[in-house]
Amino acid sequence: MTVYFIGAGIGGVDYLTVKGYRIISQAQVIIYDALIEKEILDIASDECVKICVGKRGGKVSTSQTSINDLLVKYAQEYHTVIRLKCGDPAIFGRINPELEALSHLNTDIELIPGISSALAVPLWANIMLTEKDDSRCLTILTGHDPNILNWSILSQVDTLVILMGGKNLPVITQKLQEYGRSIDYPIAIIKNGGNPQQQIWKGTLNNIVEKTANISLSPCIIVIGKVVN
Repeated sequence: MTVYFIGAGIGGVDYLTVKGYRIISQAQVIIYDALIEKEILDIASDECVKICVGKRGGKVSTSQTSINDLLVKYAQEYHTVIRLKCGDPAIFGRINPELEALSHLNTDIELIPGISSALAVPLWANIMLTEKDDSRCLTILTGHDPNILNWSILSQVDTLVILMGGKNLPVITQKLQEYGRSIDYPIAIIKNGGNPQQQIWKGTLNNIVEKTANISLSPCIIVIGKVVN
């Protein structure tokens, strides 16, 4: 019996790893996150049990305890169980509680990486995250709870890539300015990266909130740094 933690990457089948594709095609159970595209789920057979446990901000979500319980249940009943996560499973994927839940079982675990939106989405927006003169340091962070982050340090980093930060954009821009970033420092927001519905807003710490007022930004990637220009 094996539980595979697979990163579904940044979109459809084209961005799935070959190994991920092969394992999904053999799956008996897939427990998958929100934003997983149907064409990836369709790789599995019709007999495969497919369970959505997606978590979306502001909507009713499956609790982490429930997800853990599902993994334990199916890991004991089936030989090939997949925990399918968006992007890379270890980038803000809440993977440790799930591994801990499985650690007491007599089952194998295999981790299969995927392409993270933190790296791919800026590229789709023609933003190169590392450049010799403008970006010698890159930090990827979650904007889910900006008030607990150390902005005195983050404000000194050349390039910030922020996931899950759309609703906290005003706090993020304010914190950076409070800790010394110029009001003219560049920022970009990419929504639905890589999809036909992709939208990009560029501006500065001083005006990006106004530019995106009354717009639902989720799911988005925020890039802050000179590389935006």
